[in-house]
Amino acid sequence: MNDTSDQNTSIAARTIGFFGAIGIGVGAMVGGGILALAGVAFSVTGPSAIVAFALNGLIALITALSFAEMASANPQSGGTYTYAKKALSLQVAFGVGWIVWFASLVAAVLYALGFGAFAVFALQQIPSSAGAGGLINHSFTPVLLALMAIGYFAIQLVRRAGEGSAFINIGKLLVFAILIAGGLAVVVQTPLPRITESLDPFFSDGFSGVIAAMGYTFIALQGFDLIGSAAGEIRDPEKNIPKAMVGTLVVGLAIYLPLLFVMTTAGVPEGTSITALSSENPETVLVVAAQNYLGAFGFWLVLLAGIFSMLSALQANLFAASRIALRMAKDRTLTYRLSAIHASYGTPVPAITATCGIVAILVLILPDVAAAGAASSLIFLITFALAHLIMILMRKRGYKESDTFRAPLYPGLPITGMIACLGLAIFQAIAVPSAGVISLFWLLIGAALFISFFVKKAEAIEASEQALDPDLVRLRGLNPLVLLPISNPANAESMVFVANALAPPVVGRVMLLSIIIPGERKEEVGKRLSASRDVTQFALSASFEAGLRPDTLITIADQPWKEIERVAKQNHCSSLLLGLSNLNDKQTHENLEKLVKNVKSDLVVFRQPHTGWKITEARTVLIPVAGLSSHDPLRARVAASLWRASQPEITFVQILPNGTPEEKINKNRVNLARFAGGIIPAKTNVEVITSGNPTTELVRLANQNDLVIMGLGKPGAGEKAFGSIAQTLAEDTGTALIFISKK
Repeated sequence: MNDTSDQNTSIAARTIGFFGAIGIGVGAMVGGGILALAGVAFSVTGPSAIVAFALNGLIALITALSFAEMASANPQSGGTYTYAKKALSLQVAFGVGWIVWFASLVAAVLYALGFGAFAVFALQQIPSSAGAGGLINHSFTPVLLALMAIGYFAIQLVRRAGEGSAFINIGKLLVFAILIAGGLAVVVQTPLPRITESLDPFFSDGFSGVIAAMGYTFIALQGFDLIGSAAGEIRDPEKNIPKAMVGTLVVGLAIYLPLLFVMTTAGVPEGTSITALSSENPETVLVVAAQNYLGAFGFWLVLLAGIFSMLSALQANLFAASRIALRMAKDRTLTYRLSAIHASYGTPVPAITATCGIVAILVLILPDVAAAGAASSLIFLITFALAHLIMILMRKRGYKESDTFRAPLYPGLPITGMIACLGLAIFQAIAVPSAGVISLFWLLIGAALFISFFVKKAEAIEASEQALDPDLVRLRGLNPLVLLPISNPANAESMVFVANALAPPVVGRVMLLSIIIPGERKEEVGKRLSASRDVTQFALSASFEAGLRPDTLITIADQPWKEIERVAKQNHCSSLLLGLSNLNDKQTHENLEKLVKNVKSDLVVFRQPHTGWKITEARTVLIPVAGLSSHDPLRARVAASLWRASQPEITFVQILPNGTPEEKINKNRVNLARFAGGIIPAKTNVEVITSGNPTTELVRLANQNDLVIMGLGKPGAGEKAFGSIAQTLAEDTGTALIFISKK
């Protein structure tokens, strides 16, 4: 048996409150970015760097409102990837998740190395450390300290939820408060002409310099989005997430803007400017400025702030990256092994271990990550622009009825934010071409892995999710059309049910096709017209009860099979559903093979055991699984829809040859259990059987069940879609059969 309860597939409880959520954002945002980038901003635009940070704050606030709307309406971990998966295609969502994961990984590398550099610099200032000068000054020491910090936080994240460390956050906020208060105390005692002089020229390189500074420093406002990465663990997400995201920005800007002002005025010696000071000391300008107005005390305060900031930002990005990996693993867009939750700690230990391990490797092989840092900034800007687009699509297509947070001034505000983020991203790509190259390289690696290992499993999980929650289809703007030829009123209800699985209610469309064969006698034609009317009326009634709003089409044709092919092609149907009582007829087989080869639609063939049989009466369902081939998404959708409607007992079975090693049998059983658990959110039977005659064994199992849902492989040259196994099942069983052939 396979238990796929929520406890095993998701983090057990929402343990992070409002202050824990805001701690994640503040931990990632406040400190590290401004300490690393303030000098760059001042050097390209002078005192107007204050304006650059303020404008970035405005863009970030607009972006946070879009994030808050999506996260409160979809409180699941994964952040931008989760929203992309709901509104965009699986392939695009993987691309978004892959690059967002990469951005957090690289950001973690930057902050780990930043901590190592600040810690080494601090140790070098301690006189008593002179005896260890060789060790401290060794080029590998910052890397070693970075690895130690990664290892420490890996243990911390494994043992408890990942809200920002209160001690680190409070410590660095206190340090920044002292720096700002000390600077303001100096400013109020400084003559106004002296303050004016320090701010002149305010725009050292015109407004273009401000734009340049915005592009370089936007990543300093990154952090609020990481709250969305932990949305699945936040209590009362509808209220706490919007407040925490906006609160993070308020805290960040309340520190950034006053700090930049006092550094520009109180921190600059008379006769010089912040622009010149930053050009000389781009990486340590805040240290120099603090020392100018607070002496050695200010010098050490900035160093402490740097150490605290780098550590908290490292922790926040490791946490966020692990949750993105967790969400992707659950969706099978990364290996499923990363989705396991520790029974005692309730944390995703494999996802945390993999994330921290990759960051540690990157620290070792990329000690100089300036270009990678620029790539991280570029990626965040692009994903923020995508977030605005996704929010617009979700709002346009409609959420489920709820009273969750809604961003104001729609659609003007998110469109403005999207344009601003794209503009800054374009600047970043032009200013630092290597950033675009690194981003493209990572994306190509991800595409290769996704296509090679993950796409088939991910498509099956996605199909199941859409069947269990048709609202996902609506949010993606999909409108699948299923062609359903009808001829027998007694079988209409079950046929409509399967059509309902292929075309979800409200968003999906079903076309009911009734074909009238012309006759020479008037009475004969009249009977056929009456039969067509009756079957159409019965099918319409069953469709309305199922929540479908089908189109109806009545045509006259001498050859029904060719007419079905013509209508399917003309209307670009995504699926073609056929109800056939006799699959053993030679002519039927030939016509089915022609349909498989000639139409671009997925083909689903449904054989009912007797007239009037209802599919919801099936209490036991058998799903043979030979491998994860292309028919899995349709099979998953039908199975999940059936489970949602009547909760039958479902058995997934795989038949292996006699003599298969026990080790392989056990491995296949585990993999099959995972596959079944991803499709059906309840207990399922999983069987791996060895047999010298798989067809005979499958017939035996089929006769013990009420319904068999079986995928058909793609026919090769000279091969048939409905091969010997399908024919034998049709001939030797009286069980209801659903055969699925995906184009």
